[in-house]
Amino acid sequence: MSGALAEIGPYVEAFKRRGPKSEPGWLAARREGAMKRFAELGFPSRRQEAWRFTNLQSLQKASFPPAAEAAAIETAALASWRYPGEAHRLVLINGRFSPDHSAIGVLPKGVYLASTAQTLKERPDLLQSALRETDAIGGQPFVSLNAALFEDGFVLALEPGAALDKPVEIAHFGTGGQRSFHLRNLVLLGAGSRATLIESYAGAGDYWTNAAGVIDLGQGAALTHIKLQDESASAIHLAQNRIELGRDARYESFALTLGAKLSRHDSQARLEGEGAECHLDGAFLLRGQQEATNVTFADHAAPRGTTRELFKGVAEGSAHGAFLGTIAVRPNAQKTDAHMLNKNLLLSPRAAIDTKPELDILADDVKCGHGATVGDLDDEALFYLESRGLPAPEARQMLIAAFAADALDRIENQDLRAFLDVHVQRWLAGRES
Repeated sequence: MSGALAEIGPYVEAFKRRGPKSEPGWLAARREGAMKRFAELGFPSRRQEAWRFTNLQSLQKASFPPAAEAAAIETAALASWRYPGEAHRLVLINGRFSPDHSAIGVLPKGVYLASTAQTLKERPDLLQSALRETDAIGGQPFVSLNAALFEDGFVLALEPGAALDKPVEIAHFGTGGQRSFHLRNLVLLGAGSRATLIESYAGAGDYWTNAAGVIDLGQGAALTHIKLQDESASAIHLAQNRIELGRDARYESFALTLGAKLSRHDSQARLEGEGAECHLDGAFLLRGQQEATNVTFADHAAPRGTTRELFKGVAEGSAHGAFLGTIAVRPNAQKTDAHMLNKNLLLSPRAAIDTKPELDILADDVKCGHGATVGDLDDEALFYLESRGLPAPEARQMLIAAFAADALDRIENQDLRAFLDVHVQRWLAGRES
């Protein structure tokens, strides 16, 4: 068996073993098309420009068949990653909804929140929005594999004008056993609706999380989206969100990457309506031999759109991080205002961070820019702190904390910012001296 066939073989066989399911015909057909596309594409290689900086060896050298069922865990195992404030909480264990750990509570009128599996039974019309034609004809193999094998995930749908005062918290937890969890998620916000979504990923042991989401914001809708990726040190995490913004819609996101031995987070935003606004911010803090890639693509397809991006990266040990960002402006997207910035710190000689910001501008009346830096801590700032009596390790720690905090300051909500800061401080407390 060739190397390519050996990589995809376990997943093709797992799909065949699924057998007939009590699913709508349209879903079965889409699964078949998606698996066919995955088999055609195979695993991406570093010869492909989009994957040039992502080392997939840890995924290619082992197979991760889909988890058959949820695992039983103690509630205390989730405590470290739980949002401390009030929230509508939905928990998935090993990729399956766990009612024992969830607390969705009473939802306002016009708000629907449920697992993907439950939505398939109650509202299959909603779920059709979570699967797109690109699953079967596009160039994203792991999204196609997800469409073929997903069993659960979450669905959040707000009718026009609906509002959630408390955030929705989606907590994912993996328990190892060299299994994969394919999560298909959907967020639909009707015109003028607003919500806050917190996703956290954590676990223990050896597993692969493969998540794919569709986020559709109607006219004037607003979504704040926070993601904490703190998977097990031996886990793999791949995720892609496709975001579609209508007229005057606003999407604010922040992705914090701390865990997993291999991770990649893709955000693909299409500003389809005039006056849409998109914020794609984040930070990645890496150590040991971690591999992490963050990819953003903001596609301005309508006039007067706004994009703001700030990503901060920190790497120590032999860790490798990468940021690939693209802002595209189509010919009719005049008056676009977009800016992207990536700043990175290398804390050891063996650490590496690759950065590749790009602009693809096909309109002439725009204001766009990008920038990127990679370097060590400021020697003058270190000298200043040490001259004031701070020991060198404490001075370095303070500067690293300030560097990371600058990214978190983009989060307007104080409670959300404090939630992520706790995890940043925990990472800093455990870093190499």
